Amino acid sequence: MDIKDITKNFKYKVAIPIRFSDMDMFGHANNAVYLTYFEQARSCYWSDIIKWDWKKIGIIVAKAEINYVKPIVLEEQIFAYVKTSRLGNSSWEIEYALVCANDDGTESIRTQGKTVQVAINYQTGKPTPIPPKERALMKSYDNIWLNEV
Repeated sequence: MDIKDITKNFKYKVAIPIRFSDMDMFGHANNAVYLTYFEQARSCYWSDIIKWDWKKIGIIVAKAEINYVKPIVLEEQIFAYVKTSRLGNSSWEIEYALVCANDDGTESIRTQGKTVQVAINYQTGKPTPIPPKERALMKSYDNIWLNEV
């Protein structure tokens, strides 16, 4: 699949710094580090776009999927594309595409993934509805009007 087909429906893109400590003995990012890259990307997305109020409602990750396409190495410049792709009452799905910036100005895919988050009331320890303001921002920014369940 062409990189343009993979990233065409994503609006949000953020740089992901690669640390030396991310590398394994084979010289590429350890598979466990990809979840950290996803975490960095969605935290920036929630802060920059969704304006999530962490003091009011918490978020937990309930499920994570990773499709490793090509290894990430230390010298690469990596970016993450992030979007909300589905909304439920208290849960929602986020999709990711990690790409490498090539010297010729193009990008090549490294990894795709998905996480399911749940809004949680930390005082009760129970799921709670996604706040209306944040829900509206996810819907309008990522144009997910048809993907609600």
